[in-house]
Amino acid sequence: MTNAEIAKLLKRVAAAYVIKNEDRYRFQIIAYQNAADAINGSTEELSDLYKEKKLDDLPGIGSSIKSHLEELFETGRVKHFDWVFKNIPMAVFSLMEVPRIGPKKAYRLVKEFDINTEGDVVGHLLNLAKKGKISKLEGFGEKSEKDIIKAIEEYRKGMGKTKRMLLPYAFEIAEKLVNYLKESKDVQRVYPLGSLRRMSPTVGDIDIAVATEKPNQVIKYFLSYPYKERVIEKGERTASILTSSGKQIDLMTQRPEAFGALLQHFTGSKNHNVHLRESEIKKGLSLSEYGIKKRMANGKWQMANYSSEEEFYNALGLDWIPPELREDKGEIEKAVNHSLPKLVELKDIKGDLHVHSNYPIEPSHDLGQNTMQEMIKKAIELKYEYVGFSEHNPSISKHKNEQIYALIAKKTEFIEQLKSSNKYVHILNLLETDILPSGSLAIDEKSLSLIDASIVSIHSVFGMNKKDMTERILKGLSHKKAKILAHPTGRMIGARQGYEADWEKIFNFCAKFNKALEINASPTRLDLPEQLVREAVEKKVKMIINTDSHAVDQMDQMRYGVAVARRGWAEKNDILNTLEYNKFINWLYS
Repeated sequence: MTNAEIAKLLKRVAAAYVIKNEDRYRFQIIAYQNAADAINGSTEELSDLYKEKKLDDLPGIGSSIKSHLEELFETGRVKHFDWVFKNIPMAVFSLMEVPRIGPKKAYRLVKEFDINTEGDVVGHLLNLAKKGKISKLEGFGEKSEKDIIKAIEEYRKGMGKTKRMLLPYAFEIAEKLVNYLKESKDVQRVYPLGSLRRMSPTVGDIDIAVATEKPNQVIKYFLSYPYKERVIEKGERTASILTSSGKQIDLMTQRPEAFGALLQHFTGSKNHNVHLRESEIKKGLSLSEYGIKKRMANGKWQMANYSSEEEFYNALGLDWIPPELREDKGEIEKAVNHSLPKLVELKDIKGDLHVHSNYPIEPSHDLGQNTMQEMIKKAIELKYEYVGFSEHNPSISKHKNEQIYALIAKKTEFIEQLKSSNKYVHILNLLETDILPSGSLAIDEKSLSLIDASIVSIHSVFGMNKKDMTERILKGLSHKKAKILAHPTGRMIGARQGYEADWEKIFNFCAKFNKALEINASPTRLDLPEQLVREAVEKKVKMIINTDSHAVDQMDQMRYGVAVARRGWAEKNDILNTLEYNKFINWLYS
């Protein structure tokens, strides 16, 4: 089962407990909801963690849920879950896919109208609503019925909060709105919240926080957003809209003097905040989005406000913790000891070594869309010192060795001409070369001798067993020209799990023979995943953040690769393309 499927199952368990008895099973509901959120936000596949006996590595998974997950992986079902789901029609969970239809409402509707799982459950409810039958139920009414119709219609169009988004997609939607809000004279500060601010690979909700003395004016301005489809909700300090892209955005406001506490609380993660609260309870403190309460000698509580997160964390005796680290993976203990890593930043990056131009090298995989000259111009705009053109190797099924050599030689000659005419950025002649199932590289020694170095990667036969895949990777990396392992796990977020490999062996090999692992910034890859980045950091393995760009505008995606590096606790010295050109070249040719 994939992470998404497991998270969905656990959310259903939580919902079933709500239906059974929300008060009696309050702690179980919280536990399963937190576990589902943790799994949804994880960049590591649970099935892999299970095989490696590392389920404990994922925050939010307690001993009870861990045992149920182990049973799920071993037998394909969980007896305890069968008991939880007993007497709850499965149609309930189908209706809960529609935003704003919660467990109790779904259960009530299914029972009242005897809705079963045969056919289109959501469509059946829509028909009932359009016939005016829901409004006749006690506790519903015409407005509730209209809301259900609207919610279902938007759900069918993929609008609202229906599923998690890739980070870049959510980031760009939020950035557009944040920039709009900054134009208001009443907005003092504005930030995205939650998994988006923590730069998780996938994002559930888009929530925005604003510091203001005039919440009414800010909400009015927010509701006038030109790319708004409609207003979902409007309150005194909060509001929600549906954008023209079909995504829901929630806004919350706070007084500037208390904004730091709100920002910290709603950035999360849940596990980080729970750990923080539990640590401070022992000191007689209570934390919330409003500030920090301290119990006084007379037994009363006194609230202290904090305008910034730095002040909030410092008041607890902690260094400020970067949002990307707030996953309850040891960051709080490091903040207490003033030993948090100084994370790599986007401004540290001095080059991109994995870009694909449209140079006609007749590659084995997709060609880029822009000329080398256009990509060089973009590199200069980004203030890079160097850029590496790493088109895929010429197709070995369509060319003989002599033809491959001629194609690479022609590209090499073209790059030499570019070097002589360009004074602003250094150009590297690279190639992304396939590691064949045998472990051999796709092109021969003669062709490899023409290039500065090779980025090597797996593009086929992903189903090899762990031992064979590891040997394949290590053999491919063993070539003297092979310096970087691209998109190392082969995963495609939401589409394909990574292949199995012995990362301990790969890390040891890279550290010993001076090879680098790529952090691929492409939105569907974000590979190396953050957990492996952290392990690489601990093993002193060097990494390179590349965009794998196939078009000029994709070169701006470097920030997403940097986000993965930061979530993996990587510092500037862990990332090779933070080196100035001469030092990088020394590594490349070493």
